[in-house]
Amino acid sequence: MVSLLRVKGLRMSSQKQETLLKLTVLSLAAVLSFATRLFSVLRYESVIHEFDPYFNYRTTKFLAEEGFYAFHNWFDDRVWYPLGRIIGGTIYPGLMITSATIYRLLQMLNIPIDIRNVCVFLAPLFSSFTTIVTYHLTKELKDSASGLFAASMIAIVPGYISRSVAGSYDNEGIAIFCMLFTYYMWIKAVKTGAIFWSTCAALAYFYMVSSWGGYVFLINLIPLHVLTLMVTGRFSHRIYTAYSILYCIGTILSMQISFVGFQPVQSSEHMLALGVFGLCQIHALVDYLRSKLSENDFDLLFRGLIASMLTVSCIVGGILTITGKISPWTGRFYSLLDPSYAKNHIPIIASVSEHQPTSWSSFYFDLQILVFLFPVGLYFCFSKLTDSNIFLILYGVTSLYFAGVMVRLMLVLAPVMCILGGIGASSLLLTYMKQLESSKVIDKKSRKFESNYVLRSEISMLFIAVMCILFFSYTLHCTWVTAEAYSSPSIVLSARSPDGGRMIFDDFREAYYWLRMNTPEDSKVMSWWDYGYQITAMANRTILVDNNTWNNTHISRVGQAMASSEEKAYEIMRELDVNYVLVIFGGLTGYSSDDINKFLWMVRIGGSTEEGKSITEWDYYNPSGEFRVDKDGSPILLNCLMYKMCYYRFGQVYTEGGKPSGYDRVRNMEIGNKDFELETLEEAYTTEHWLVRIYKVKDLKNRGN
Repeated sequence: MVSLLRVKGLRMSSQKQETLLKLTVLSLAAVLSFATRLFSVLRYESVIHEFDPYFNYRTTKFLAEEGFYAFHNWFDDRVWYPLGRIIGGTIYPGLMITSATIYRLLQMLNIPIDIRNVCVFLAPLFSSFTTIVTYHLTKELKDSASGLFAASMIAIVPGYISRSVAGSYDNEGIAIFCMLFTYYMWIKAVKTGAIFWSTCAALAYFYMVSSWGGYVFLINLIPLHVLTLMVTGRFSHRIYTAYSILYCIGTILSMQISFVGFQPVQSSEHMLALGVFGLCQIHALVDYLRSKLSENDFDLLFRGLIASMLTVSCIVGGILTITGKISPWTGRFYSLLDPSYAKNHIPIIASVSEHQPTSWSSFYFDLQILVFLFPVGLYFCFSKLTDSNIFLILYGVTSLYFAGVMVRLMLVLAPVMCILGGIGASSLLLTYMKQLESSKVIDKKSRKFESNYVLRSEISMLFIAVMCILFFSYTLHCTWVTAEAYSSPSIVLSARSPDGGRMIFDDFREAYYWLRMNTPEDSKVMSWWDYGYQITAMANRTILVDNNTWNNTHISRVGQAMASSEEKAYEIMRELDVNYVLVIFGGLTGYSSDDINKFLWMVRIGGSTEEGKSITEWDYYNPSGEFRVDKDGSPILLNCLMYKMCYYRFGQVYTEGGKPSGYDRVRNMEIGNKDFELETLEEAYTTEHWLVRIYKVKDLKNRGN
């Protein structure tokens, strides 16, 4: 009896040690996830990154200061002049509410912190939560060892770090956590069929809907999982309970978000979820009738039921679609199904760099060894098909396709890559560790029957060593990518000087501060839509268009002004009450993301409406079909407003030794139109490195002059 208790005591001690080890590894992964996202804070001050985060920060600050009801009813007259924007009804408020809630809690605890710092550090904080939920999700799908591998991988994977570094205050910063948390609850609901887990899944889905428009991927993936289980004969009462509760509660809750409204029951993107919900009810009815009727009666009734349901569904669906009660797919959704759709029909969508197809190099750059571990994980899922593994297979395959179509969706692919990579790596290492362990316990008598004993041991040792080296290289690669590619805010640029030092270009903030301090408060600033959020948030001036891009006609009008001659552009600017015009120019410093490189998109968008039909893209190419800014360029290009604003006085500037004046370092050519004066604009301010140039629109001439 004493010996039995001792054995049990040892076993409990071993279990405690294993649990403690798991908690330690998971905690380290969570801390590592937070720490790797602080490169930008260490290198720069606490700066908000990119463009959209500035709008999110501005609205969060308003929410924290004015309260939820003022925020929900806020009509912002600083944007989309003269239209304005109703903020509460045109955003996903989950990000702002989360930040404001954390800010309020810290204030209640007497922790003095600025709302800006909450916004800066929110994404790294939620990346730690993502690491933890990835562990639990993978543990439910496979085992705890795979979960630790997956958590360690997602902690530093560049594909996720790109949207979760400090200062990257965007919806995706919390949305990936919400998505994985919803999947975790869904798997628990599928395994147990419990109402509790199904309700939790619906609540997690509601948080996801409030945070990011990518919830459409989630509400199509889960119905696809249920439909696959039906087709493969795996549908059960557990699945029926889980999906019915998730769909009903989740849909009702999601409709409480003003921006979503009645889309879950009216838009085509949600029809798969509705259709599968209907199939679940039919399937349950069929199962009930099968248990109550004879086989012949059931077959007759079943055929009649299927025929009538298909007929009614087609008729009702057709009528609702024709009458407009069910809205068609959006342009972005069409772009996922047909990558060429946006380029041919909606240039405003195609102009966004995040909407471009993903190159093969980007997969390796953002995922490294996960590219090779992904198919291994899929193999182990196929080798043991369960309801949970079928979901993981569907998640992996669909996200891989969508990430290939649109580079932005690499963010959706990265978590499942880590999960399948963790399963693949754990399963392989477990196999070879067992081989190594078994080779040590083989006795001398059995060795003579094991001709490959030494070889098996050496191969196991070699494989384990190779895997360790690969994981070490993965860590180095992720750290390097994070430091070099994803930790430099776009608003503060940096470059290497000839002596190896780091040069900082702070022209954007310099220009916005000048606008804020030196222009009337009611000034209207015209720029391309990329910079609208930053101008509003940092300069506090009214802008015509911004990154919301909801009104193609208004953006087209700005594009027409940029692509037209001074005289024609002046008419458009007076029509829109423009006081100042801001352009980004990189010809002096070599900054390639300037307005000249974006100019053809302005032409395409400007010519996409009825008012701009006179603007044709081919007019801006030379007879050889080239887009050039030198003397061989198109005369229309060399005399348009954008060209003149970027290259005004640049013809007298020497940029490189041995090069003529007016040499553009981005286009690598000498500009073709040097000696010109502006007639309708006057230069108001040019930043230190010429990155931002601001012009004031001249007043109308007095009559008689």
